Amino acid sequence: MNSFWQKLRVPFFTLAPMADVTDEAYRKLIAEMGKPDVMWTEFVSADGLYHTREIKKIPDAENPLMRELLFSDIERPIVAQIFGSNPETIRYASRLVANLGFDGVDLNMGCPDRSIEKQGAGASLIKNPTLAVKIVASAKNGVADAHSDIPVSVKTRIGYSHEIIDEWIPTILATEPDALTVHLRTRKELSIAKANWSLMPKIVALRDKFGMSTRIIGNGDIRSVAEGKEKALESGADGVMIGRGVFGNPWVFSGRIYSEIPKTERLDALVSLARAFETIMPPKHFNIFKKHIKAFVNGFNGASDLRAKLMQAESADEITDIITTYDKQSHIKTQ
Repeated sequence: MNSFWQKLRVPFFTLAPMADVTDEAYRKLIAEMGKPDVMWTEFVSADGLYHTREIKKIPDAENPLMRELLFSDIERPIVAQIFGSNPETIRYASRLVANLGFDGVDLNMGCPDRSIEKQGAGASLIKNPTLAVKIVASAKNGVADAHSDIPVSVKTRIGYSHEIIDEWIPTILATEPDALTVHLRTRKELSIAKANWSLMPKIVALRDKFGMSTRIIGNGDIRSVAEGKEKALESGADGVMIGRGVFGNPWVFSGRIYSEIPKTERLDALVSLARAFETIMPPKHFNIFKKHIKAFVNGFNGASDLRAKLMQAESADEITDIITTYDKQSHIKTQ
């Protein structure tokens, strides 16, 4: 293995793939505020990519799934995450990802969403290790089909209904992924139980036992770079993935203390995100952007009323006008 993963200084930090959160608009804002070492796209259905492009023949410019695979150079290195249970469509999607110029392809084997699991994908692959191994091999073949050598990685959990790292982790390591991200909860625990970071040293030891260079990344309950560095040092993990910690905090990878970021800076960032979302993600309904409002607008006087007004907005211009009016009124009150 001689990919970009091996060139990263440890401990490194990565942005978790999160549906309807880590789209290109928010990734660009994060990159501008304090870029992580590696960024992930939202996950994309391998079956969906094949069906819309090859069966329905939807032009890429009109294909909403292809929009999920938009990125800019400021985000590099950037990894595209795909999901599925059909080795052939995984191969197809991996070839496409390589041809689009991504720096890596990641396979989702941890998503607990029922609709994903019904397809035999996501966390359900933990219960089907034979298929999981085929999925990794197919992804590597797809990359090779594109005459590319971008790395293939996997994101998974410590088990399905209970922890099975002694069986599951070696199964995935045997496929020789360039990186392995482990969400330190079972599928059953979702994101409710506390992430079990005490298991990370054992996962690292399993990697070392195989004499492999696979990068091991821990995921779960990390809210800051300082906390992530501490966990990496304690556990031996090569990297740390931050997910929910980026909600309302695109500065998280910069190391800035969130409570010290001025309210005006947070509101300005929300305006920038609204404009970027409207420009970059036109097929998406503006309501998807609104999940950021609660995360950005809290912890200060008048936040509740401001949130209520912002939730009624239907465009970036309306978001801007509401915040501008709020800023003027706040300035008058502090005179």
